[in-house]
Amino acid sequence: MTTWKPNTAMVLAAGLGKRMRPITDTVPKPLVSVAGKALLDWCLDALAASGVERAVVNVHYLADQIEAHVAQRETPHVIISDERDGLLDSAGAIVKALPELGIEPFYVLNADTFWIDRNTSNLDALALEWDPSRMDILMMLADRDCATGHSGGTDFVIGAQGVLSRAQGDPSGVIYAGAAILKQELFAGEPIRPDGLNRYFDEAIARGRLCGKLLDGDWITVGTPDAIAPAEAAVARALGNGS
Repeated sequence: MTTWKPNTAMVLAAGLGKRMRPITDTVPKPLVSVAGKALLDWCLDALAASGVERAVVNVHYLADQIEAHVAQRETPHVIISDERDGLLDSAGAIVKALPELGIEPFYVLNADTFWIDRNTSNLDALALEWDPSRMDILMMLADRDCATGHSGGTDFVIGAQGVLSRAQGDPSGVIYAGAAILKQELFAGEPIRPDGLNRYFDEAIARGRLCGKLLDGDWITVGTPDAIAPAEAAVARALGNGS
């Protein structure tokens, strides 16, 4: 029996990284190094380990540096989606890149968060959970106990069968871990314009078709220069204890 998995991914890497200044005065945030590896490579390596063959990476700020960096990779094959003329935000970036993403559901990853798998690939586990008959979007989620660098509140509450609702300040909620599987048809026919994914999340919630799965491992987000040291310590702990 062959298990279906997305073969294509969208990696969101076009942000300005203002909170990471002064590092990002000269280096785009996706190329900021954590534990000897660029944030973008943490994402692309996870995709490669899961067998994803094509990754569309959008670029805007210091785009030449990102293009030169990914040109050195063999897997996944990276396709650049050029947003030098103007940022499109997360959903707008997907709409622009849709011709390269194909007709099947695809992964979306934020380039400024990553995770350390514990027992198995979390992207593989997300694909195993995917059920298009009852889902339009399936998110990877993190609870506070496994999160490093997160200073905000929670995002969602998990209900029956993994169906999500907005946390609305609920401290028992979970964090969106910056990775998801989305249906291509959500974006078909949409105009190319600046637009965020939150609208799509809320529309899926209204349909009862936004679902989530907790990751098994350690989730790390790096928003400011001060977050780099805790992130590197978390990586060392996770890899040092064999998780």
